[in-house]
Amino acid sequence: MFSIVSSFAIIFNLALYGLGLYALILFIKLAQRGIQALDIYLSEKRGGRF
Repeated sequence: MFSIVSSFAIIFNLALYGLGLYALILFIKLAQRGIQALDIYLSEKRGGRF
C-alpha cells in the first residue's frame, strides 16, 4: 500500500516538474516575441532610424 502511494506521488511530482518546464519554455517564447514587438514599435516611432 505504501509503495503505491509513494510511486503515485513520484509520478505526480514528475508531471508537475514537466508542466513547469513547459510553462517556462512558453514564457521564454512569449518574452522573445514581446521584445521583438517592442523593437518594431520603437523603430516605427523613431521613423526607422536608430
